[in-house]
Amino acid sequence: MLTDSEILSTLEMLENENLDVRTVTLGINLLDCASHDLAKVKNKIHSKITHFAEHLVPVCDRVGQKYGIPVVNKRLAVSPVAVVGAALSASQLVDIAKILNEVAQEVNVDFIGGFSALVQKGIARGDRALIEAIPQALAGTERVCASVNVASTKAGINMDAVLLMGKTIKQAAKLTADKDGLACAKLCVFANIPEDIPFMAGAYLGIGEADAVINVGVSGPGVVKKAIDRALEVNPDLDLGQLSELIKKTAYKVTRVGELIGREVAENLKISFGVVDLSLAPTPNVGDSVGEIFQSMGLRSIGVPGTTAALALLNDAVKKGGAFASSRVGGLSGAFIPVSEDLNISESARKGYIGLDKLEAITSVCSVGLDMIAIPGDTTAESIAAIIADEMAIGVINSKTTAARLIPVPGKAAGDSAYFGGLLGQSTILPVNNGQSDNRFIRHGGLIPAPLQSLTN
Repeated sequence: MLTDSEILSTLEMLENENLDVRTVTLGINLLDCASHDLAKVKNKIHSKITHFAEHLVPVCDRVGQKYGIPVVNKRLAVSPVAVVGAALSASQLVDIAKILNEVAQEVNVDFIGGFSALVQKGIARGDRALIEAIPQALAGTERVCASVNVASTKAGINMDAVLLMGKTIKQAAKLTADKDGLACAKLCVFANIPEDIPFMAGAYLGIGEADAVINVGVSGPGVVKKAIDRALEVNPDLDLGQLSELIKKTAYKVTRVGELIGREVAENLKISFGVVDLSLAPTPNVGDSVGEIFQSMGLRSIGVPGTTAALALLNDAVKKGGAFASSRVGGLSGAFIPVSEDLNISESARKGYIGLDKLEAITSVCSVGLDMIAIPGDTTAESIAAIIADEMAIGVINSKTTAARLIPVPGKAAGDSAYFGGLLGQSTILPVNNGQSDNRFIRHGGLIPAPLQSLTN
């Protein structure tokens, strides 16, 4: 039970500190929609999604109004389309993306994730067709998001898939050149992807999940910042252990809010409740930034020496607080560092405090990885693949989820600005070390074997 003071502090979070339920994501199993007949697949997908999702948005709005807690985004996640459409061609899978987009518009959700493939150990026919379809699918739709898992601690790194994704990202950027490569903002390349992520662009419904499930993403970087600011104003001599405890308690309260909303939405829809993903996911708004937390903790900016240690403290405290608050914590749960989506991090990149190398370093302790990073449009597919491979290695060796959402902005160079709009924000384009334009290492292909940590049985 929450005490009176905890209730009041939660109300303060809602009123002044940008606390919200960032997303309620309804996962829908589409495996029974599989067929070699495209028309049948499309009809089954449309019918099943509308059956489960037609009341999602009004229920979220009603529950949010009841508690005074806004549900900012309502989203869908479906079974990996590479599995559902394994019998279809790449062009037919583009049609599947279009029907997903249409039904997302019909039920009025913001995004639909699950145009996905799992290729960490090998690429099946359906996987290859889906990856081939990704550029046109994302360029031709507004709400469809894609993810491809190319590595895992158990399997290793599929370098053939990594290189293929480098080429796919280049093509997706080219098809949306007039929008600064916007299609790439809807595509994540993963290692160790969880099956229950509610956040885009990585959300999909895992093979082991139920027919339908509600997963909730709660975000509160502004809440954490204000909690630190208040505590240090009262006692400037707090040590880092005490700050960690403060963040943990704050994460506890935020998690309880998310679970409350998620369970009530699930109950109203008569659908299973899944997890709360307590990820500190920022927006481009002032006061809703992960980067500002580093400044509250005493760093001049994210990216300066001390950043990795501060992020490790932050991520650990958030996870501990969430785990204490609920037995249903899942997804990514921790701190995101998406460059363009966080006004403070974007500004730090513009000023030169943080670059690609430091961003890669701190992904060893963050929740997701290289996120929403604009790079020069002339970066080669091999260089993009090499950046992805480095990030996948961090995830595989450390038995953690990592991802790369890279955007080679056509016609623009390092130091220029890229504009993606809305929650996707804008960013200075970061330079890439292209000292080896002919990357023979990447072109070797094959499988980088799983590390010793995989032998856990």
